[in-house]
Amino acid sequence: MNFEQYRRHDATGLAQRVSSGEVTPTELLRLAAGRAEETNSQLNAINRLLLDRAERTLSVPLSGPFAGVPFLVKDLAQDVGGEPTSMGSLAFAHTPVAEDSTFVRRADNAGLVLFGKTNTPELGLKGVTENRTFGATRNPWDRDRTPGGSSGGAAAAVAGGIVPMAGANDGGGSIRIPAAYCGLFGLRPGRGRVPVGPRFHEIWEGASSDHVLTRSVRDSAHMLDILAGPDTGAPFHVAPPERPYSEELQHAPGRLRIAFSTRSPLGAAVDPACRDAVEKTARQLEALGHTVEEAEPAIDGMALARCYLTLYFGQVAAMVTDGRPQDFELDTRALAMLGRALTSGEYVRAHQQWNHFGRTLGHFFQDHDLYLTPTTAALPARIGELETPRVEQLALRPLLRLDAGRLLMKTGVVDKLAFRSLARTPFTQLANLTGTPAMSVPLHRSTDGLPVGSQFMAPVGGEGRLLRLAAQLEQAHPWWDHLPPG
Repeated sequence: MNFEQYRRHDATGLAQRVSSGEVTPTELLRLAAGRAEETNSQLNAINRLLLDRAERTLSVPLSGPFAGVPFLVKDLAQDVGGEPTSMGSLAFAHTPVAEDSTFVRRADNAGLVLFGKTNTPELGLKGVTENRTFGATRNPWDRDRTPGGSSGGAAAAVAGGIVPMAGANDGGGSIRIPAAYCGLFGLRPGRGRVPVGPRFHEIWEGASSDHVLTRSVRDSAHMLDILAGPDTGAPFHVAPPERPYSEELQHAPGRLRIAFSTRSPLGAAVDPACRDAVEKTARQLEALGHTVEEAEPAIDGMALARCYLTLYFGQVAAMVTDGRPQDFELDTRALAMLGRALTSGEYVRAHQQWNHFGRTLGHFFQDHDLYLTPTTAALPARIGELETPRVEQLALRPLLRLDAGRLLMKTGVVDKLAFRSLARTPFTQLANLTGTPAMSVPLHRSTDGLPVGSQFMAPVGGEGRLLRLAAQLEQAHPWWDHLPPG
């Protein structure tokens, strides 16, 4: 098998070729590692190669539904025992973790050949994948642009042809945003569907979910069958699906009632390409027999953004206590300062509002089966475009010395930060705070040829419904042959 043949297969197809004896796992690893060596200097998708581990995996017979398929995990929460989980930060880049995460154990049991970890912004905090420790990851569709974040390394590796799928996680859009920017399928499972142990009880109050970024819908469905399910000591025991997710793809979605909106929940601008993608998707859905109407849940988008940022600030404040302050980037230290300024009561009150968002969305789903929006409000930013301006960096340093987070809070900085940091990606956080599943589907491109994603949200437990619709859309409007230039 040569690279062009490798590239034409998804993970399911490669596993079938291994099973039939047409190709060996060693050949596939050589192709994947060769592609990584060829492209990583340009894309910077992988920040740690684990070829020795892969060779040990190949030293014994492999079994499982993905036996022999090369795989990468995200360098955030997806722990590989004996290796650092850097989280894109110098603070953790040299500290090995004790054991494999449940995610990695289940990937190993499926026969996947893990040979590296993918880049992420520091602590997974940004919608771009740029950090001081490993550098910026670039989008295979346009190397001057970001692949998104925080699973940007995973998205670049899949879109760039290194692997057919890669581990990812999503605490505010970190699966769906890179999927939209890189022309991939990205499903964020609902809260607790995929356990995050054993090092973590839950991540970000359960707002974060682990899964994969893929080119095909069937790979995502098969991996969800592998990754989902109870884990000893985990806080959630989620009701199992009616049937395996891989079987959902054989069932038509039926006539769905789908609401859509292209309005930013923050009242910010939405790029015409992102609006057009949703409007075209709505027409495609009608042609497939679904009922589509313009409607949105009665949720205050700015209130939701404030609650999300309260979570964000508080979590960062807790995370930086595990490292030396000088090892964290300036932006991260500023976020932690704001987190320290929160009282416990303010944090809890913000968390309590999640119930209102979930109940409101639940009532909305009594009249609609799915909710369609743009995945993002903007096309991918250029590398470095979203860096904190130099003048603001200079202003932050004395404030950090004074630990003046409470003073900043009184100036209204939270609303300003909510608008500025989330204006480009205001549609994804609703699923995280309500614990609902959501997906980004790569149906369209901009006039410049950049991928543009459409997001669908489903009620709690609606992963199967999303996958059925995704399979229908993939068949009716295939995206498989939409590959980055060169």
